[in-house]
Amino acid sequence: MIFITVKFPVRPELSAQWLDIVADFTEATRAEPGNLFFDWSRSVDDPDEYVLVEGFRDGGAGRAHVESAHFRQAMETLSGAVAAKPRIISVDLPDREGWDLMGEITPREA
Repeated sequence: MIFITVKFPVRPELSAQWLDIVADFTEATRAEPGNLFFDWSRSVDDPDEYVLVEGFRDGGAGRAHVESAHFRQAMETLSGAVAAKPRIISVDLPDREGWDLMGEITPREA
C-alpha cells in the first residue's frame, strides 16, 4: 500500500470553502480502482490547514492517480487556493491493504 499524508495550508479567505473546492477531485479519486481511502480533516490547531490521508493499493495505482486528468486539474485549481506549498509524507507499506484495528482501546458499554 502507498500511504500518503499531505498538509494543505489554505488561504484564509478560502478555508471555509475548501471541501467544496476539492469535492470533484475527492469524488474522482475515490472512484479510482486502486484507491483504498481518500479522507480530508481540518486541523484542530490551525483552521486554515486541511490534512489529506490517502491510500493506494500499490505503486501502479499511485502512479495512475498522479497521471490522471482529475489530478492534473486539481493541482491547477488547488494552486490558486493554497497559502503555501503543501507538505507531504509518502511511504510504501508492503503487504498492507488498509487500516488495522487499534488494540489498546476497546469501546465500553454505554
